Formats: sequence, C-alpha cells, structure tokens
Amino acid sequence: MLTIHHLNTSQSERILWLCEELGVPCEVKHHQRDAVTRLAPPELRALTPMGTAPVMQDGEITMGESGAIVEYIIHKYGGGRLALLPSHPDYAQYLFWFHFANATLQPMMHRNMFLSRLNVPADNAFGIGTRQRLERGLDAVETRLRANEWLAGREFTAADIMIVFTLTTMRIFMPLELKPWPAILAYLQRVGARPAYQRAMKRGDPSLVPMLT
Repeated sequence: MLTIHHLNTSQSERILWLCEELGVPCEVKHHQRDAVTRLAPPELRALTPMGTAPVMQDGEITMGESGAIVEYIIHKYGGGRLALLPSHPDYAQYLFWFHFANATLQPMMHRNMFLSRLNVPADNAFGIGTRQRLERGLDAVETRLRANEWLAGREFTAADIMIVFTLTTMRIFMPLELKPWPAILAYLQRVGARPAYQRAMKRGDPSLVPMLT
C-alpha cells in the first residue's frame, strides 16, 4: 500500500485528493509544521533531499514533488484516469494547465508572499511587477474558466488537482482576495462540491475550512 506523508496546510493535500478521486488506498502519516518556523519537522525533512511535502513511499521508492507523485499514482495505480491521452482533443490544454500550476502560478504566489513578509513598499518597481505577474496568471485562469467547466475542458483532470491548492490553502500564507476573478470562485465551488475533495480535506486537515470563497 502507498504511504503518503502529509504535512498540515501543504501541497500534499493534492495527493490525498488524487487518491480519493481514483479510489486508490493509501496510508496517511501526518506531520505538523513547527509552530515558530512553519517548516516541516525533522522526520519529514529526512525523507527527501529538499525535505518538503508531499512525500510518497511505495515499497523501496520514496518520491517527493507533488506533480511527479500525481503522475506516478495515475499511471501505476489509476489506470491512466484523470490524465488525457495524446489522442484526446484537449490533451494540449491538459498538459499546459497541469504544469502551469507549479511552474507558473505557485511561484508567483511565493514571490508575492516573500514581498509581503519583507514589507516591500507598495511603490517598489520590483514589487509592482511581481504583483502584476500574479494578476496576469490569475487572469489567464479566469479566462480559461469562463469558457470551460474544468481547466482541460469538459473533463475533470489532474490539472485541476494540481492548481486548486494554489487558489485555496496557499492563501493562508499569501492572503489574496479572489472577488476580481468570479469564474475562479465559481470553479472553486464546483471543486468543493466533489465528495472526493471533501473526504481528502477531512482526512488531511480536519480542522481546516477549505478556502473556497
């Protein structure tokens, strides 16, 4: 059985959600952030070179990086479900949004979080540009979701699982008001209505109210 090391309020919620959507059984080992530094505890940091969550163990395999874990589980245990094949008409969109989540939108959130914590003045040129890049990223998601129920198109896929953390739980660390992006807010309501998402959030962080508004 897979073992998923889940750090509270972290990207590892993606893996729990994926397993719920696919019906893949897994053992969950819970880890709590340090109350002062908010970093992972030593026992989790010891599992992978970067010492960050999520971490998956499957026999002799220990793997970090949520995107890699998602692909591993989909193709080894999920029969390819929640991924689109190259023959699918939405394959290019699926690939783009799957990678957009951690390659573009999540780093933008991190950069803005750091600027906020450093109290960079509002008129700082670098800060202005960084905020604008985040807004452009959210605008891109908004535009996509105005025309499509899910990121890849009509089908719910792993691209949705990859991006939702950035639009929800990440806002605990980087406060962000989503009212300027109503299609994103409507999308998060669709996500929140999924039983698998509800089960995953309760399993991983039972005291956390998902930030769907």
